[in-house]
Amino acid sequence: MTDADLDAVLAALAHPDRRTMLDLLQTTPGMNIAALAGHFAMSGVGVLKHVGILERAGLIHSKRAGRERKLYFNVVPIQLVHDHWTTKYAQFWAERMTDLKERIEIQAQRKGARHVG
Repeated sequence: MTDADLDAVLAALAHPDRRTMLDLLQTTPGMNIAALAGHFAMSGVGVLKHVGILERAGLIHSKRAGRERKLYFNVVPIQLVHDHWTTKYAQFWAERMTDLKERIEIQAQRKGARHVG
């Protein structure tokens, strides 16, 4: 995932209406624009703008079905963001925990050596 892709996904997820749209498409895949717009107090043009942002971020894709455009949630970009951040920070904290474990064991060995004599 490039920095531009990451920026697009995070920017798309920053708006509460877009997150609600994703939730709706997750529970009801294949909604058309009119059905999606029925859940919001904004114009159809407003909904289309939000859908465009979500599509450019790769969070939804659409399929033509006659005159309709059916929308589907795509979780892959969110999973890529999750994997990027959790892998990066999991490695950081695993290294810190290993270092801490080694220090505790060394301290315990030193204390044990003092008590033996």
